[in-house]
Amino acid sequence: MIDLRSDTVTRPDAAMREAMLNAEVGDDVYGEDPTINELESRCAALLGHEDAIFCPSGSMTNMLGVAALVAPGWELIAESRAHVLRAEAGGHAALAGVTSRTWVSPDGTFTAADALALMSRPRGYHQVGTAAIAVENTHNFGGGRIADIDELRTLRRETAAAGVAVHMDGARLLNACAATGISAEEYGRQADTVSLCLSKGLGAPVGSVLAGSAEIIEKARLLRKRYGGGMRQAGILAAGGLHALDHNLAGLAADNAHARQLADALAATRPGIVDPELVETNIVFLDLSGIADDGEAFAAKAAEKGVRVSVMDERSVRLVTHRDVSPADVDTAAEVLVSLL
Repeated sequence: MIDLRSDTVTRPDAAMREAMLNAEVGDDVYGEDPTINELESRCAALLGHEDAIFCPSGSMTNMLGVAALVAPGWELIAESRAHVLRAEAGGHAALAGVTSRTWVSPDGTFTAADALALMSRPRGYHQVGTAAIAVENTHNFGGGRIADIDELRTLRRETAAAGVAVHMDGARLLNACAATGISAEEYGRQADTVSLCLSKGLGAPVGSVLAGSAEIIEKARLLRKRYGGGMRQAGILAAGGLHALDHNLAGLAADNAHARQLADALAATRPGIVDPELVETNIVFLDLSGIADDGEAFAAKAAEKGVRVSVMDERSVRLVTHRDVSPADVDTAAEVLVSLL
């Protein structure tokens, strides 16, 4: 089975498992796990910040980052399909009392002006003030689009002047770096908090990191404990992340290229199902509005032929390339999907 549902399905290879087996560990709640401490220090530097905290999931690092920036009853602004609002079980509202408003970007393109137009200060007791703006880079439900660095710099400049914070959901930020050549540090400097997943394209089995100032991360440590995310000898997990940073970064460019290869093949077969020019990283959304099958039926037929895709809604499915999908797998998947179209 060729699994294109998500890059979260990647599995640790033998070398990563060996690194995890031999990891030096301690009690991380006491700050005594040397492998976690090394991972946090390295990721903080990678993302251009003072400190970082290791967590079980990207949902948790997003929730910690937002909660550290937005007081209960204050507002977070994000794009209408942002992961922080669509795919984290309402955690920001349920756990942190965060309210939200959204702008709409039909193709996932980030424009600072869209976010800044919504930003508002409270006027009297009855109005909600904007505390932070969330930017997703790359934008998952926007088809893996990359947030333009100049737009991010504009957002950073204008929000700083207004006293509003920026949280970057950088789950797949390193895919953006592979595509643009811009460093993770340069992207990371454009936000107060940055979330980075180790368990997607990098191939670690578990874990995400939140980076920010020492003050923000200290607050995040309290919140992580409150949310039940304090781990003990989790250096076994952090070792997978360190190994991924050492050995798996180069593969992200190939993942991006494979996604474009799929998009080109499918667009050539059925124009309008995907615009290859909008496929910038490792995510491909297929618009099924022009064919008889809905998302569920298309996914079922693909699975029968050995290819798994993710159903996003009635008329769209998602393909995600990753390190467990070989060049030969990409060719086979393209043939199968083309045959269905």
